[in-house]
Amino acid sequence: MVELNGVSKTYGKEFEALKNVNLSIADGEFVFVVGASGAGKSTFLKLIMREEVPSSGTVTINGYNLNKMKKRDIPYFRRTMGIIFQDFRLIPDMRVYDNVAFALRVTGTKEREVRKRVTHALGMVGLLSKTHSLPKELSGGEQQRVAIARALVNNADLIIADEPTGNIDPAMSVEIMDLLNHINKANGTTVVVVTHAHDLVRQYDHRIVVLKEGEIIADGYDKDKILSLINPEPVNVEAGFYNAPNEFEDVEKFIITYGQDNIPIEETLPGAKKDTEKKDEEKETEITSGEAEDKAAEKEETAAAEPEKDEDIDISSILEAFAASNASKIKTAKEQAEITAAQPARAQEAQDAQENAPSENSEEENGGAE
Repeated sequence: MVELNGVSKTYGKEFEALKNVNLSIADGEFVFVVGASGAGKSTFLKLIMREEVPSSGTVTINGYNLNKMKKRDIPYFRRTMGIIFQDFRLIPDMRVYDNVAFALRVTGTKEREVRKRVTHALGMVGLLSKTHSLPKELSGGEQQRVAIARALVNNADLIIADEPTGNIDPAMSVEIMDLLNHINKANGTTVVVVTHAHDLVRQYDHRIVVLKEGEIIADGYDKDKILSLINPEPVNVEAGFYNAPNEFEDVEKFIITYGQDNIPIEETLPGAKKDTEKKDEEKETEITSGEAEDKAAEKEETAAAEPEKDEDIDISSILEAFAASNASKIKTAKEQAEITAAQPARAQEAQDAQENAPSENSEEENGGAE
């Protein structure tokens, strides 16, 4: 399911590539998206492939809300779709089999499953006899069929084709479109084809969506009426989303990341997503733990700074105990003061008593006089 709800996309301050676009494509549909150069087709593709996010509105693909998608999840999301480019995007030094298998190997698929799926996909596009050929040994139509096999090999429910016939001759173009039509009918695969090839579109009874100056001006099945709203353009125009045949500096990286250059390849390889999510969870745990420690420390500081509060304590009993304690202290202090004050008088009395006491010498003197 493809859903665009109120989608607008503005570049800079003035150029509005898409204007309040509302579009729903159901599972199993085959839809042509057509329009003149500058109509907004490339922006439409960039939005549903998550190369761009809308300035307003929401884009939902197969249940994924692309507005809220994390950057590291973008390659994984794109691998749920089959993407066919105008320039084929084949890896020049890999044979046909390995070009198709590469899309599975980067996701960690076991080799036994790889052989099974690649053989099936190449059989569907009629290229089992070319398994060991290099791209340069194939015609343009054959190269595009390899690209279609690669798009099919992940069992994608949705195929996005950007000018899939832009670099092949008219006869081969019909062959490629027939193949996409067969895949749609036989497998129930949703197919969205962005194309300038109006003559080719007329040969099929599929839904047509027309973009003009960023707006959908027509949507339906009346081919003649709908296509009359726009002027036909040459088929081989350089208007595809990616339109330089096999000139991408690192095709392997492109297939792995699907063009998201600012995502390190390491983050898109098998197991990387789990590792990244684990690191995020650990980081979140550290933050949570740190916050808990901070709160505990703050609580201790607050407790030390403020007196403890206990609503069960009887205030009157505290006052009584305080008064009793004070009374006791006052009594003790008074007794101590009285003792201290009495000490000099007692000392004088002791001294006087000692001086007035009769001595033994005095008695002897008195006896002798008698």
